Amino acid sequence: GSGSACRSVYGGFVKWEMGVKEDGSDSKAHQVAKADHWPDLHALILVVSDEKKKVSSSGGMKISVETSELLAHRAKAVVPPRVKDMEEAVRKRDFQEFARITMQESNSFHATCLDTYPPIFYLNDTSKAVIGTVHELNKNEGEAVAAYTFDAGPNAVVYTLAKHLPKVARALALAFPPAKPGDWEGHI
Repeated sequence: GSGSACRSVYGGFVKWEMGVKEDGSDSKAHQVAKADHWPDLHALILVVSDEKKKVSSSGGMKISVETSELLAHRAKAVVPPRVKDMEEAVRKRDFQEFARITMQESNSFHATCLDTYPPIFYLNDTSKAVIGTVHELNKNEGEAVAAYTFDAGPNAVVYTLAKHLPKVARALALAFPPAKPGDWEGHI
């Protein structure tokens, strides 16, 4: 699988190590930092679609492993240094580095999905608009105040610090108002 289950065993910041056995039985996870390590880091969940995915996470991973040369390159050359850099960013509570790596990893994952044959499209137009909104907000602020990530689906997780939370939530609410005008309950 994708490693989601073993990463969910611990709280806080968790690293998955895939091991070497083909069946994944030697995969393991360990906690990089406890949940209370970075108390002012917040995650906003943007549900942009509740439709069932056309390609499951596990199914998509299987097809990508079989057909994507980009996945092999990522696993060998891109991911290992990024994991080390991310661990350091978490340890230092360095949001600028955390944000950069988070967004680049999300983008790289979805590039791999597009490199898969046939290509896998997890993001939709609203997902792409979230990406644009976050980059525009960060540009206007002169630094990263928000960072998006998408797993195998269209829904976003947007990270921000407590001091930026009202600004980021407001920007996202203005960019993505409720489907029914004035229906803000449960929207934010």
